[in-house]
Amino acid sequence: MRKEKNGPRCSFCGRDKSEALILIQGLEGHICEVCVEQAEELIQDELYAERPELRKDEFSLQQNVTPKDIKIHLDSYVIGQDDAKKFLSVAVYNHYKRLRQSPKDDVEIEKSNVLFVGRTGTGKTLLARTIAKYLNVPFAIVDATVFTEAGYVGEDVESILSRLLQVCDYNIPAAEKGIVYIDEIDKIARKGDNPSITRDVSGEGVQQAMLKMLEGTEVNVPPQGGRKHPEQKMVKIDTRNVLFICGGAFDGIEKVIARRVNTQVIGYSSKDTENYDRENLLQYINHQDLKNFGLIPELVGRLPVLTYLEPLDKDTLRLILTEPKNALIKQYQRLLELEGIKLSFSEDALDYIAEKAIDFKLGARGLRSICEAIMTEAMYNLPSEKGVESFEVTKSYAKQQVDRSKLAKLKAA
Repeated sequence: MRKEKNGPRCSFCGRDKSEALILIQGLEGHICEVCVEQAEELIQDELYAERPELRKDEFSLQQNVTPKDIKIHLDSYVIGQDDAKKFLSVAVYNHYKRLRQSPKDDVEIEKSNVLFVGRTGTGKTLLARTIAKYLNVPFAIVDATVFTEAGYVGEDVESILSRLLQVCDYNIPAAEKGIVYIDEIDKIARKGDNPSITRDVSGEGVQQAMLKMLEGTEVNVPPQGGRKHPEQKMVKIDTRNVLFICGGAFDGIEKVIARRVNTQVIGYSSKDTENYDRENLLQYINHQDLKNFGLIPELVGRLPVLTYLEPLDKDTLRLILTEPKNALIKQYQRLLELEGIKLSFSEDALDYIAEKAIDFKLGARGLRSICEAIMTEAMYNLPSEKGVESFEVTKSYAKQQVDRSKLAKLKAA
């Protein structure tokens, strides 16, 4: 027989204070955390199942949003890439319009997963992150390079959804209408166009494991991520309404496109031959090129919306420095503003930074490296100096700091 204890007890299950993690006191009774969780489950099952409009969801979708509204928001954070922003705006708009529809007939709208192809630093991840923040839905970024086929060292593809669950604090209904950005999707391409006769545990095997998840199915997900094992408690997630956005640099795919468009014509030239921009062959990419690069046809078919991101030129890089709401120059100005110092950049200094970024071929990411090389000395000295109210970065100062930094050695190499 359990020894009776004096003190408060849960009015529902009888647990005393020592047996409960939390004991909440009311006017005439108490309730423990276990009974609170059971009561919440009953509310979910009984009340919200019949009247879903009463559910208070932290991740709610905005009403009356059009594709133009989405693109206008993207324009304030991402410079250029108009074609990619239009494709993404339409795909996301149709996806969430599909979620709101009530089934009237046999017409079932399928979701449109998106694939971004573009060089490093052109804004693939930024586009996905910006649109997820605007829609106020759970958003997770995962790296495809860590995944391996089931049974091998690495992560299972189901851990993609574990990240999504963790972002929305394990709110399963919210996770089932979230967005997942799978970066470096080109790194799981198989080595050749022919089917593999040996194990390709981090390439073709991963692509095969992703198929049903991208298309839409119920997936058993380990809540904490990592490897699955039989004794682990699983969470079931339906991926039919999860939008997958994939991105990759696909380094070398320009050669595949060049072979297809036959840019090197041998013999007499035909009048019907199109004039292709050989400097930017990525704009002619299609799904056949992805298949020849190493993505299996089944995976390519589950990514129907294909768009490319243009390489960044000097004018675009210069705008990226100053125009977006979270532009680099604005960030440095805010940092020194906290010290009471007004920071400014001359026009020729901004041109110099953009030119250097093109030389390093790192895209927009190169801008941050160059700005850090230029500003480190000033940010080190200025907080210690008294009476300094303003500081201007000129081209000569920027060039001097870059030449002294390790970036100069990078260019020389």
